[in-house]
Amino acid sequence: QLETLEQEEQECLELKPHPTEKRTHIVSHEHGMTVTKTLQQGEAEPQCVSFSYSRAKLQGALLEGASLLLLRVLAHRQTMPPDLVFPAIDTEGDLCTSSY
Repeated sequence: QLETLEQEEQECLELKPHPTEKRTHIVSHEHGMTVTKTLQQGEAEPQCVSFSYSRAKLQGALLEGASLLLLRVLAHRQTMPPDLVFPAIDTEGDLCTSSY
C-alpha cells in the first residue's frame, strides 16, 4: 500500500520582465488531503487557493511521487498488471484517473 503523506511541486518560468512561479503543496491529514496552489507572476502579490478532498474521494489515489515509485517497482519486477487504473489529482488539482 502506497500512501502520500506530503508532496511539493514547483515550476518556474524565467521570462523577463515577468517571471512566473507556480507551487503546489499537498498534505495528508486525518480527514483527507489539502491542496494549496500558489501562483506568483513578477512582482505582484502571490495568488493562493486551497481546497480539500475527503478520504472517501481519495480512496486508492496515487499522486505523482507514489506513481514514480510504483513505476520503478513494476520495471524492476518486469511485470505490468492488466488494466491498472488509479484515482489521481491532475496539475490543476482536480480529481482524475491515471492508467498504466
